[in-house]
Amino acid sequence: MAARSDRSRVVLGIDPGTRVLGYAVVEARGGGSFRYVECGVVRPARTELADRLLEIVRDVGEIIETFGPTEMAIERAYAGKNAQSALKLGEARGALVVAARSRGVEIFEYAPAAIKRAVAGNGRATKAEIQERVSWLCGLASWPRADAADAVAVALCHVFGGRAAS
Repeated sequence: MAARSDRSRVVLGIDPGTRVLGYAVVEARGGGSFRYVECGVVRPARTELADRLLEIVRDVGEIIETFGPTEMAIERAYAGKNAQSALKLGEARGALVVAARSRGVEIFEYAPAAIKRAVAGNGRATKAEIQERVSWLCGLASWPRADAADAVAVALCHVFGGRAAS
């Protein structure tokens, strides 16, 4: 992982998926401080995997063009119970990495437990706990969708340098 400076920078957080992908944009201000910008989900309309991947690349490309992140934090793949799902997730992650890297965005990966630990203080935090903690940290009036909250958590893990938030 490359060293980061304390100057302000825009970070794109990604919770990868082929059916629903969460994204978040935060401005890192140094010393672990940040400003929440936006979060949401990308839901490809197509049924064929290749078409969904193309939609994901296009939509995330538009997000990159709109917000100009220089860094993308993405959840590292883990071995799930279903090999087919893991393979599809790997394809989505690959497409996302290419979409970001082709636009000059630096890539950082974090394990799911490290992300949960960084924002909730517990590597086994539930989706609801992540939604609640992200809402509190960002000063949001309501909880974001679970996939979007996970993406915020990924971005914040990067901003916090992988350590727990206080």
